[in-house]
Amino acid sequence: MSLLEHAQTATDRYFMMLAIEQAQRGQYTARPNPAVGCVIVQADVVVGQGFHPKVGQPHAEVFALDDAGSKSNSATAYVTLEPCSHTGRTPPCALALIKAGIKRVVIAGLDPNPQVAGRGVSLLQQAGIEVTVGIMTEQAEALNRGFLKAMRTQLPYVRLKIATSLDGRTAMASGESKWITSAAAREDVQQLRAQSAAIITGSSTVIADNPQLNVRSTRLGFALEDIPAPKIVILDRRERLAHDVHSDYHLCRHTDSLYWRDDNLPKLLATLVSDYQCYDILVEAGASVAGSFLSQQLVDELIVYQAPCLLGVQARAMVDFNPLALAQQLRFQYAHQQRVGNDLKLTLLPL
Repeated sequence: MSLLEHAQTATDRYFMMLAIEQAQRGQYTARPNPAVGCVIVQADVVVGQGFHPKVGQPHAEVFALDDAGSKSNSATAYVTLEPCSHTGRTPPCALALIKAGIKRVVIAGLDPNPQVAGRGVSLLQQAGIEVTVGIMTEQAEALNRGFLKAMRTQLPYVRLKIATSLDGRTAMASGESKWITSAAAREDVQQLRAQSAAIITGSSTVIADNPQLNVRSTRLGFALEDIPAPKIVILDRRERLAHDVHSDYHLCRHTDSLYWRDDNLPKLLATLVSDYQCYDILVEAGASVAGSFLSQQLVDELIVYQAPCLLGVQARAMVDFNPLALAQQLRFQYAHQQRVGNDLKLTLLPL
């Protein structure tokens, strides 16, 4: 790589990072659309920026172009995801960039949505616009893991959250579990819920703990009314629960809770994508449900909040999983770890 090419790449990475920061402003509110950011640059100066806030509102490119005004002419646009080429709730962003006189478009990654899938790039190139693809792709895709996986595989991105003691226990033998982890860890879970389109739990958890599983933190930096409420999914093979506005259970009062009555978890995940546009799924449940998702290799990301305490051998295990040989073990790689309050948050990816 020549010095000039290196300088250009460094410049592109800098402005793409600014576009990613814009995209982060829609990370909790844009779903089921992806979180996208755009920055317009003229002579190495940012003249416009924008992000996609929510469904039905303009996309990031439109907000950035409006912010730049006439300065968009002959400028460079940095976009975290390929500009759309189809008319949905809003007009195609690729055409908006062309109309504004943009001379170059730098894109973090292509959109696997079949309605886009390279067509946005083709439209731009046909209009004589220089297109660069692949700048900070990994960082940009981290914002939209669910959307991208669903577009590629028709299955959602599944996160499994477990709160445990040092000895891998989640509750006393009696079921008492409030609280093993700290208030700081429970606050951190609010971020996981806020980025999730659906939360899956089991009927036993509903009956034992009567959770709310809602987004209620005021520390997320977003107004709660702007964050779409996650769809509640209750695994209930024995049909112990049903919708009832007068129910003692919080989740059963929800009119749109989904009760899943059979064992086919892959079918459930596919249904959440095809019927409900739920691309990011959070599993908050007991050992049996956690074990089912893990043993069927349906978990994309395991998040463990580990408290510095011991509950003993009679306490309940974190996962109902019983391999008969070492070769059947489930192995993970550490992706991230951090202190949260007095607890340790471990983010693991299956090998």
